[in-house]
Amino acid sequence: MTYECLQQYWWFLVSLLGALLVFLMFVQGANSMIFSLGANDVERRLIVNSTGRKWEFTFTTLVTFGGAFFASFPLFYSTSFGGAYWLWMIILFSFVLQAVSYEFQNKLGNLLGARTFQWCLIANGILGPLLLGGAVATFFNGSNFIVSKDNMLDGGLQPVISSWANASHGLDALLDPWNLILGLAVFFLARVLGILYIINNVNDENIRCRGSVRLVGTAVPFVILFVAFVVRLVLKDGYAYDPITGVISMEPMKYLHNLCDMWYVTIVLVVGVVAVLYGIIRTIVSKTYIAGIWPAGIGTVLTVLALLLCAGWNNTAFYPSNADLQSSLTIVNSCSSEFTLQVMSVVSILVPFVLAYIIYAWYSIDKKKLDKEELLTDEAY
Repeated sequence: MTYECLQQYWWFLVSLLGALLVFLMFVQGANSMIFSLGANDVERRLIVNSTGRKWEFTFTTLVTFGGAFFASFPLFYSTSFGGAYWLWMIILFSFVLQAVSYEFQNKLGNLLGARTFQWCLIANGILGPLLLGGAVATFFNGSNFIVSKDNMLDGGLQPVISSWANASHGLDALLDPWNLILGLAVFFLARVLGILYIINNVNDENIRCRGSVRLVGTAVPFVILFVAFVVRLVLKDGYAYDPITGVISMEPMKYLHNLCDMWYVTIVLVVGVVAVLYGIIRTIVSKTYIAGIWPAGIGTVLTVLALLLCAGWNNTAFYPSNADLQSSLTIVNSCSSEFTLQVMSVVSILVPFVLAYIIYAWYSIDKKKLDKEELLTDEAY
């Protein structure tokens, strides 16, 4: 593979990991509705134990997503994770809080009570998707950073290549209303997926009926917010990268041009959106259909994958700088060396085997639907 193909390949892998992460946020979505879906302590424990079977998948994918970015596009990692650290620290802290809450809420000697840790799960269920969606929105709306690669030639032992242009260190992303719109869209999407997952995984008629009702009120704001973001995205100016000169410039309706030029990505996007709507609508209209998580989940992966590919492929700056346009990052000026990408590409051959193991583990865990009898076991949360 040529160096250019390796860059495209690794942006695809990173985008796929990001898409899988958004799908696995159903754990956060369900946790944010513990008191809405569960009318009593037993039903709430059923919901917590259902998501407790899967939270490791989400956390592991989050870490892998960050690791893949670090290995393949280190300049983005140092710029975003190093500069916007307050935003990422809040996200990571909420996930750590989630892990602690699962383990200690019903342990002997818990002085805080189970409900305190359930509220911690709710906090993670709200902050995780909201802030992660806002962070992803900066791929299209830009962030305030400056990159100075010339600092590497100054002879310092620890040259500062990139720096944040203000003291907010990432929290300023939440001041952009369009970042908040995508953040809220991801939040409501996580709730939609969480409801669909609970309906499929928990064998309790009361929770399933309650979930079907909540699904309507959750899906409507998600669709409105998502459509608003996509319409604005295809109409806004984008950040184009000249592959010959390396100059970054603003191009009217750049993302619409990307979807037209990369018709295959557009097909993936349309199929993904249709699959998500199918999973939602069929679950709402059918009292017996409980498998909506699968078309909606697959559709989520395809939709997010298409959007991230649109952000990085076709000579587009995937991490624009609002402070200095020429500091914007592309898959060309922010990637690892050709040798590093080649070595990692060999390792990436193992990815299908890892996915196969995850599918097998998922199938083994869900072989029997969760019911109230499961709460009597020692392994219950």
